[in-house]
Amino acid sequence: MRMIKNGYLYQVTFMASVFPVNCYLVEEEDGLTLIDAALGFCTKGILKAAKTIGKPITKIVLTHAHEDHVGALDSLKELMPEVPVYISVRDHRLMNDDRSLDPHEEQTPIKGGVPKKLKTRANVLLKEGDFIGSLTAIETPGHTPGSMSFLDLRTKALIAGDAFQTRGGTAVAGDIKPLFPFPAFGTWSKKTALASAKKLVTYEPRLLAVGHGEMIENPVRVMEQAIGNLERKLG
Repeated sequence: MRMIKNGYLYQVTFMASVFPVNCYLVEEEDGLTLIDAALGFCTKGILKAAKTIGKPITKIVLTHAHEDHVGALDSLKELMPEVPVYISVRDHRLMNDDRSLDPHEEQTPIKGGVPKKLKTRANVLLKEGDFIGSLTAIETPGHTPGSMSFLDLRTKALIAGDAFQTRGGTAVAGDIKPLFPFPAFGTWSKKTALASAKKLVTYEPRLLAVGHGEMIENPVRVMEQAIGNLERKLG
């Protein structure tokens, strides 16, 4: 487990040199908001990171319902049953293994795994513009239909889940990077992901923090390059 601090944001990385899986702790006055729950074996590392910071985890927020973002959720909830879990209204369906699509959504199958034995369900269902402490929720469908990103209004740090990746080169969800193709393999709709990526750029983030790869400071130009790359591929 590796932890890197940037402002109020702590990136907690597992398997950093092989298959990096990130979750994040956002520091608030009264505690920590955990964004994503990594893989099943990551529980102790997440709790150790919070102990190192010296504040309790008071909220668990999920960018989407894939197994490498909810893996430690059940074990964390067993240890902290009072801590509320947040996910988007749309991905709550995926959390329940409902892979149906709405008429307005691209009619391609939802990809990626959701743990079959996941017991935990969200206490709070999020929509565009909702606040979670210092964070505001941004609907960024594409990787999954209900993917969400979160912007820290104090610092303009953007926690984007798998809307972008930076491992193997910065890319929009669905754009295959040969050195780390896995987020692309799990992406439902490249076209929808592209629209969400363009939306995120308009927030002019000062830090980009993603599910797989290093954080990037002053990321707008790099994000725009990644958007251009996928636009060219989609024609």
